[in-house]
Amino acid sequence: MREGLSLVFFMDHPHQEIAQAVVAAMEAYLQAVGPNAIGRYASEDGEWIDLTEQEWSFVRAKLLERKAPLLLLHDSEDGRYQYRFEYFGKPHDATLGPEKRHPVCAMRCWLPTEYLEQHGPAEVRELALKLANLLPFCSGHVGLAFNGELDVAGMVAEVRKGCFRYPGLDLLPLEHVSWELGTRVRGPSWLTFLGQPALAGLGGVSALREQLRAPGTTVDALPGDSAIITLGSWPEAGDTLHDNTLPAYRELARVLEPWLFHEKHPYSLGLPADELLRWERRFLD
Repeated sequence: MREGLSLVFFMDHPHQEIAQAVVAAMEAYLQAVGPNAIGRYASEDGEWIDLTEQEWSFVRAKLLERKAPLLLLHDSEDGRYQYRFEYFGKPHDATLGPEKRHPVCAMRCWLPTEYLEQHGPAEVRELALKLANLLPFCSGHVGLAFNGELDVAGMVAEVRKGCFRYPGLDLLPLEHVSWELGTRVRGPSWLTFLGQPALAGLGGVSALREQLRAPGTTVDALPGDSAIITLGSWPEAGDTLHDNTLPAYRELARVLEPWLFHEKHPYSLGLPADELLRWERRFLD
């Protein structure tokens, strides 16, 4: 587990409709991080396989040909947790079940903070915009996050020590949330992407500009009737012990509140229901 950057997009389309877009987004990410950043993928048996040219062909074919592919690409070296590309596709007939879940396809990329320091936030934002322009997203977000293996024994206890102190660090069990999020919005981040129907439900770009007045906050329209909200020039972690409660993030949370997602199955993060709700509302209460 380490602090890093997380770029996340949710798409309310069956995978077969967006397969080409997902492959294009993967290629854009791989080009940005360089040829040596990603070196392995997780097999269906849970083993790590080195990505040879033949295995790369398998990965691309898996994304293009399967109805609901699950893909996890990782760093070349063990234990670094700097780079990752993961995708959870959903078929057109994904069951909602008795709990009326709303599954969506989900894609996440990791970058280490060293990448941010070396290339600067403007380049990270440009990469996020490039991915957004390739994907028919309903929502997305980019910012600092706890990047690592949440399901490792004892890890949630370690994360719990910091998640309430540093509200700007995201904590996302992507696979689980992708089965429930639907067109809701996960929460404020350094970059928040809004597609439909959330953008229209919040009054559109003009209404957001009127409501978001914090210094450094910008709202920009994007193609496809979508928008990006940027909270300052750099992503921030905040620190509640030093009264850095991220006021711009809190302002955005209040505006987004009618569309914010609430986790109904708290076991996904290993937090008790009351603590999970407290974490979800860390910018509101």
